[in-house]
Amino acid sequence: FTLRLSYGQVKGYPENGKTVSPLTHFAGAFERDTGKDPFALPESWLKAKPQLDLPTPLNFASTNDIIGGNSGSPVVNRNAEVIGLIFDSNIYGLASDFGYSETQSRAVSVHSAGILEALEKVYRANRLVTEIKQARN
Repeated sequence: FTLRLSYGQVKGYPENGKTVSPLTHFAGAFERDTGKDPFALPESWLKAKPQLDLPTPLNFASTNDIIGGNSGSPVVNRNAEVIGLIFDSNIYGLASDFGYSETQSRAVSVHSAGILEALEKVYRANRLVTEIKQARN
């Protein structure tokens, strides 16, 4: 229950001889949709697809060292701008409770552009989007 600060960079990681991209986009979510769990998008997302800007970043991986309880923490860039919210780690990050390795451990965050895109076009939370955009100026 103490303040924890971590710094890192948006960065992919090696897996099975390839590099996993540090960014996902809305388009990728639809490409992976099978209609069946665990890869089924909600009906609200399917209905909103024509309105979505599919190249918009959705999630990103970073080298931040996180542990359980960090979910919802802001990710801030060097310009003091909130660029996302941490919500998970990749499978390699599970060992970070005991020791951190930058090789493959990644924090996973939802991108702030993805949050705004979903709030506006999937959830129709237009008043909230307006409030957030006004606060940025």
